[in-house]
Amino acid sequence: QVQFVESGGGLVQPGGSLRLSCVASGSIFRAFTMAWYRQAPGKQRELVATISSGGSTYYVDFAKGRFTISRDNAKATVYLEMRDLKPEDTATYYCTPTGGQGTRVTVSS
Repeated sequence: QVQFVESGGGLVQPGGSLRLSCVASGSIFRAFTMAWYRQAPGKQRELVATISSGGSTYYVDFAKGRFTISRDNAKATVYLEMRDLKPEDTATYYCTPTGGQGTRVTVSS
């Protein structure tokens, strides 16, 4: 069973940047499309971005132009670089659609 560990969250001021990481266990990482999701308090988990095994990316509207998803297959890691962060980006970010520990991002002055 593949497991994922997210990290890189924290407290950042509006307009700031963060880089999230998700490390996957298992040697089949490179074969899968990976994604980032987020869940704000009291809301359902939502998709942020995806990246295919070949590197093709997709972003939901709120992430376009501000977030960048990337992957390093050698390190079995997927990244989410976030810039120009807004208070509404405050959420726990996950690289799985359900479960996981996530990494908390708080955007506040």
